[in-house]
Amino acid sequence: MTPLLQVEGIAKMYGARIGCTDVSFDLYPGEVMGIVGESGSGKSTLLNCLAGHLQPDAGAVRFDTRAEGLRDTVTMSEPERRMLSRTDWAFVHQHARDGLRMNVSAGGNVGERLMAVNARHYGDIRDKAIDWLGRVEISADRIDDRPTAFSGGMQQRLQIARNLVTGPRLVFMDEPTGGLDVSVQAQVLDLLDDVQEKFGIAMLFITHDLRVAAQICDEVLVMQKGVVVEHGPAGEVLAAPRHDYTRNLIEAAPGRHWDFANFRALDRTTPATGATL
Repeated sequence: MTPLLQVEGIAKMYGARIGCTDVSFDLYPGEVMGIVGESGSGKSTLLNCLAGHLQPDAGAVRFDTRAEGLRDTVTMSEPERRMLSRTDWAFVHQHARDGLRMNVSAGGNVGERLMAVNARHYGDIRDKAIDWLGRVEISADRIDDRPTAFSGGMQQRLQIARNLVTGPRLVFMDEPTGGLDVSVQAQVLDLLDDVQEKFGIAMLFITHDLRVAAQICDEVLVMQKGVVVEHGPAGEVLAAPRHDYTRNLIEAAPGRHWDFANFRALDRTTPATGATL
């Protein structure tokens, strides 16, 4: 199978400080890759290099385009990369406010991405917006409400709808559950898991929380000080880590005992009664 994304030797420096260095991996269609590590480990730098938000100092990021096969997005023209980010790629921020227009209605936020790919019929745009709001469990009667009237979890779900409405094949997730309460976090993870299974979307998922990685990721890439120290199937890495840094991350993680043998079927924290996103 041809990789959807082929990363080779990506490096980014901030003066004498390493942002990330010599990162290579393949991501396949429908696969969820977790990039984990402490704050300052280089995971966000790496994600932003891969998503085209930062220019790497070295390396290639090859994406399997629909028309031309694998192409290096690092050397793409800026207009080509912008179009890719509107169609086959999407980026979900940790803080939904960074990924939404807060003074535009919920329906307008979803509709804007459709208009960016040349949708013009108002009725069709509104119908598709209502459909996607429903998919992320936002009631159709909230379509004209602004995100400022939504809870944090609802804002995050709206950001997900805005990004997925154009049918991307790859979604960059920058700690999308990091700022949410535990019960709300569990609901958002359930939503992402469901959407990923239904639509076969590949994801690059940044998190510092190994419980999140265990629940949603197929593969895990562990970073320390800009360097990949461990990479492999999530079940293997989390059940039998080979690197001391990975073992320390697992030992420091809060929560009850984990069943790593069945890591994709772990019990997620039961939402509190009446909890809403």
